[in-house]
Amino acid sequence: MTEARLLEVEDLRVTFRTPHGPVEAVRGVSFSLGRERLGIVGESGSGKSQTGRALLRLSARNGRVSAKKMVFDGIDLTNASERTMRRIRGARISMIMQDPRYSLNPVVKVGDQIAEAYRIHTGASARKARDRAMEMLETVRIREAGKVYDLYPHQVSGGMGQRVMIAMMLIPEPDVLIADEPTSALDVTVQMQVLALLDDMVRERGMGLVLISHDLNLVASFCDRVMVMYGGRVMEVLEAGRLHEAQHPYTRGLLNCLPSLEHPQHMLPVLTRDAGWLEEAR
Repeated sequence: MTEARLLEVEDLRVTFRTPHGPVEAVRGVSFSLGRERLGIVGESGSGKSQTGRALLRLSARNGRVSAKKMVFDGIDLTNASERTMRRIRGARISMIMQDPRYSLNPVVKVGDQIAEAYRIHTGASARKARDRAMEMLETVRIREAGKVYDLYPHQVSGGMGQRVMIAMMLIPEPDVLIADEPTSALDVTVQMQVLALLDDMVRERGMGLVLISHDLNLVASFCDRVMVMYGGRVMEVLEAGRLHEAQHPYTRGLLNCLPSLEHPQHMLPVLTRDAGWLEEAR
C-alpha cells in the first residue's frame, strides 16, 4: 500500500429501521484505502455492499449512517453537504452496482447514459461525449459498439449490461472506484479482460479500488489486501497473497468450503459460525 491515503474510515455504522426494530448491517468497520486494490469478502448479509453504499451516502431511506471518521481526500463525507456529495459521486468516487437492471435508466439508450455521465462531470460537448462513450464501450470489449450504443437496457444481456455499467463508472476517471461484484454476470474470458482494465486504472492512473466479491480466489489473485467481513464487522485484514495463511476461524472456514481440483473432497465442509466472533471484533 502506498503512503498516500485516499480514504480513511473509522467506526462506520449503518443501522436500518424496520417494523421489528433496528437492524445493524455495518457495526464498527474501520479501514483505509490508498492507491491500491482492496478486496472486501464475506457471505451475503455480511455488510460488504452496505459499507460501499455508505461511503457515497447511498443507503436506503430507512438507514442511518454514522462514523467517527469518514474522510476522502480531506473531505469529511459524514458532514458534507448534498451539493458537495453530488460533485464527488461519479466524478471522484464511482460505484459499480451489482445488478445493472436496477441501476440503468430503462427509457434511455445505454450509450446516451454513458455519454451523459461524461458530460455532467467534464462539461464536454455532446459530440465529444458520444465519441468518448463509444471508446469506453470498445474498452470494455463490447463488439459493434455503434449498434449497442443505441440499445435500451432491456435489449442487452446481463453481462453486456454489466459492462455498460463499468464503462459508465470509469468514463469520468474517478479517484476511487467501488466495484460491487463487477464481474459476476460475465464469462471467464471477459471477466479477466475487465479485471485487467481495472488493474490498468489503478496502476497507470493512481486510482484506489474497493472490490466487493464472494470469490475468494479472484480476490486473492487480483487485490493487494483483503478485508474479511462477517455480521457487519471486520474479522481480519491481511495481504491478498497471504490469504491462504489466514488465522481467523471464519476466514479459514470460507477457504475450506472452496472446492479444489488438486485436493478433491467427497463432501465439502459446512462453515460453522460462532457468535463469539462478533464480540471479539469489537
